[in-house]
Amino acid sequence: MWLKPDEILLKNAFKLWVTEKDNEYFVLQRRRGYGEGGGGLTGLLVGTLDTVLDSTSKVAPYRILHHTPDSQVYWSVACGVTREEIFQHWEWLQQNIMRTLSVFDSSEDITSFVQGKIRGLIAEEGKTSLVLEDDPEKFREALLRFEKWFEIPIEEKLVTYYSCSYWKGKVPCQGWLYLSTNFLCFYSYFLGAEVKLVISWDEIWRLEKTSNVILTESIHVLAHGEDHYFSMLLHLNETFSLMEQLADYSIKRLFDKEAFEREPALSDPLQITKRGLEAHAKSQQFRTFFRLPKEENLLEVHEGFLWVPFSHFNTLGKICLSENYLCFASQDGSQCHIIIPMREVVNVEKPDSGSRALTVFVRGKKALRFSEVRDFQRLANTIRSRCGISASPQHSASPEAIRGECQSLINHFEDNPDDVTLMVGQKDSSKAVSTEALMTVFHPQDVENLDPKMLKEKMKEQSWDIHFSEYGRGTSMFFTRKTRDLIVRGVPESLRGELWMLFSGAVNDMATHPGYYTELVELSLGTSTLATDEIERDLHRSLPEHPAFQSDTGISALRRVLTAYAYRNPKIGYCQAMNILTSVLLLYAKEEEAFWLLVAVCERMLPDYFNRRIIGALVDQAVFEDLIRENLPQLVEHMTDLSFFSSVSLSWFLTLFISVLPIESAVNVVDCFFFDGIKSILQLGLAVLDYNMDALIGCSDDAEAVTILNKFFDSVTNRDSPLPPTVQQALVSKNGKASHVGVDISELIREAYEKYGSIRSEEVESSRKRNKLYVIQTLEDTTKQNVIRVVSQDVRFNITQLDELYNLFKRQHFLSCYWTMKSPALLHHDPSLAYLEQYQLGFQQFSELFSLLEPWAFCTYKGNLSLWVFRLIDENQDGLINFKEFCCALDTLYSSSFTNKLKFLFKLHLPPAFDLPEDGVIKKSPERGRGRIDLQAYLKQWQNEILKKEENIKDLPRINQVIKIIPYQIICGVTFSQMITCAMFLIRLSSSSSPRPCTTFFMGLQRRSLCIELLLT
Repeated sequence: MWLKPDEILLKNAFKLWVTEKDNEYFVLQRRRGYGEGGGGLTGLLVGTLDTVLDSTSKVAPYRILHHTPDSQVYWSVACGVTREEIFQHWEWLQQNIMRTLSVFDSSEDITSFVQGKIRGLIAEEGKTSLVLEDDPEKFREALLRFEKWFEIPIEEKLVTYYSCSYWKGKVPCQGWLYLSTNFLCFYSYFLGAEVKLVISWDEIWRLEKTSNVILTESIHVLAHGEDHYFSMLLHLNETFSLMEQLADYSIKRLFDKEAFEREPALSDPLQITKRGLEAHAKSQQFRTFFRLPKEENLLEVHEGFLWVPFSHFNTLGKICLSENYLCFASQDGSQCHIIIPMREVVNVEKPDSGSRALTVFVRGKKALRFSEVRDFQRLANTIRSRCGISASPQHSASPEAIRGECQSLINHFEDNPDDVTLMVGQKDSSKAVSTEALMTVFHPQDVENLDPKMLKEKMKEQSWDIHFSEYGRGTSMFFTRKTRDLIVRGVPESLRGELWMLFSGAVNDMATHPGYYTELVELSLGTSTLATDEIERDLHRSLPEHPAFQSDTGISALRRVLTAYAYRNPKIGYCQAMNILTSVLLLYAKEEEAFWLLVAVCERMLPDYFNRRIIGALVDQAVFEDLIRENLPQLVEHMTDLSFFSSVSLSWFLTLFISVLPIESAVNVVDCFFFDGIKSILQLGLAVLDYNMDALIGCSDDAEAVTILNKFFDSVTNRDSPLPPTVQQALVSKNGKASHVGVDISELIREAYEKYGSIRSEEVESSRKRNKLYVIQTLEDTTKQNVIRVVSQDVRFNITQLDELYNLFKRQHFLSCYWTMKSPALLHHDPSLAYLEQYQLGFQQFSELFSLLEPWAFCTYKGNLSLWVFRLIDENQDGLINFKEFCCALDTLYSSSFTNKLKFLFKLHLPPAFDLPEDGVIKKSPERGRGRIDLQAYLKQWQNEILKKEENIKDLPRINQVIKIIPYQIICGVTFSQMITCAMFLIRLSSSSSPRPCTTFFMGLQRRSLCIELLLT
């Protein structure tokens, strides 16, 4: 390949290079130890030196240098892996450069011309593939080594590479780690010992940072049951982050199609770069922290100070901009952040031309003053250009309408409309969109009631009013530690819906999609799907004790929200536990708000929870187990198997404790969840186990532990709840009495934050990524065991053979998906399908795998045979073969009876398996197609020889009689490929005199001796 002209020193270089060709301006050299006379001690030492120093010479032992007669300076212009490649470059220089150099007068002009030509060639080659790399020249060299060492198809996209040590046993091997879209690769060469490692990301079970006495810091990779450790990395955190992203990307693309389709930024595996992965990770962290819609991407980050009015000082932090939001997060430990939708920005001003400050004016007479912003001019220009551009591209509306909708959203909690419902379409209860929270309709607060609980509720409302006056209210409110303290103490009933919308970010979704829910309701009404059937079945199981869901008003609202979401997101549709969660949302939020809260929970806050495999919940169960090991060592010592807690906690995560706690206590948990995310649920789970530690340690079995936890949840109360006793869903034990002393939910939540508040959201996300690999691989292993169990009943292969065949089948499926987004197998892959249908092969993939396993692997017509077999076993004719169909075909060919083998081969020559070429003529093999073959003569000769050995056999009129007379030893002694050829003669013998398609099998048979040998050897 052509190299960017680089000056090199040749004082000692000639000891490592041998000149093979030269002329007045160029020199072609070969690395010592390569080519003719290579090897030996010289090759050993030079190869080791090249690997350790990451020299291109290790994989490109040929190079071309440019020089001028009156200069001692040499410039490298090309390198090559083979002599043919480097000689092509040499010839190009001779034909295109040498003739032109004679017109120049000075050496400087000659060198400048050569360098310009070479740079032009490099720019043309890397115009598309390398333009996004940080250092294209070095990356080209690394790519050359990657392709040479690992022999991976050129479609594979190398992302980055690092120098590191790989521990093979107790010995470190210094080499290079290459990270590509689908593979983790390592190469080392030291004193003749070559170490080469290739692991596909979809095979990894564990990926984590570790440290021990020998390895201070290393990256641990578990794949195929083997542990691999990589250390001595200069940028270990950066390397680990990229490995995490690539593994997660591969898992989503190959195993979790639903999650992958939600990330269009990484849709093309051939266009992934290190820079793109880093930008994607930053955008993901940005969206998660500020609870922004998934369409938002981090565009700019500025460091500066924000004047905080309630504290009267400037706080240092980062200013983050996306397409539609301006956000600020402090970095000084004050835990203060604010989110400003661009639609709310009125103006941007620079108070002083000499200062690096700017003021952002927001609706509601609010201003934010940023100072000491290094690139304040760029920040101001970006905000100005983005102001007012926040409407969803799917719903075009005028700026005036959008601003009016946004303004009404900010103030709608203060000025609630008097009417209860907004009519949509016909005026029946099934089509009316409720504009009031169900709790407001069924349990309006009595203002004149002055009992202690209502007084406590009024005090909470006053505390929040004071907070709003200091920190703001609505979308531009400051989020601080004090906000969390108020959440822990409990949210007043009247503010719960507003704060849920604000903390979850659903208020922004609703503002940018005006009229979207109403449109969905109209479109989804009357539809009949599997999801709608499941929704109807579960409607009356959703908080049946609450009066709101004993009436048509609540049931109809719940039906509309669930049906609208199933219509919006058919990949999820409807899953159990969604009805319980939505019921609680409808109690405190209006119907449209409840819909957007459900969107926020299912698509952002609890990703992958609500699908067929509930992967998200299983991952968080694994995270919960890790936290138990870290924070509750006494419990771990007593109960070494923590899978029990995973089973028990599944309902905790899926329903946010709503299914196990009384409703008036569960809503306090939901308050914390919308503010702190899944971290609050994990903290509460630890607090529950800690509270029952002594009782759990004394348990003799799992059933007793379940009983203890159930009794504990029954005893949890909410002493401050203003709801009447008929609404409080306090469950009691079977004898009607709670055996535990009552525990107040506020105290339990406060204890959870005090003891386990140190758990950081970043740590939870990192643990999620780490455990997701293990959870996915465990599910895949379960799928494999189920498939093998089903298939083993219909084939004669043993379990070990089926296991190996399944691994081959699955690997072939993935190979068809690595370098394309339009693979039929990938497009039809659906983890929610039955086990046997999850992995399937199209004809191209089937043919490649079957040609390696079929008995006629070296047959001239194996391509046609593979096609006919594919058509025969593809019973539903969908163009895809599942594992059972694949195994049954191989089982017939290898393990079935001789009769069944003949039947199978005969079916290959009947429709729909057999199909003539377009011209209807079966062509002979060009090598062996000399003349016409007399098949009857061959068969007669074969019959005569059999009759000589078996004198008691007099006639062979039909195929069933022929099979009986062939000795068992002969049938078992021939190879399967030989038997197939013999079988064709038998099929021909039993057929009529009219020509049959099976004659294609005999076009390659020319000599009589071959036929006899196939039968009797």
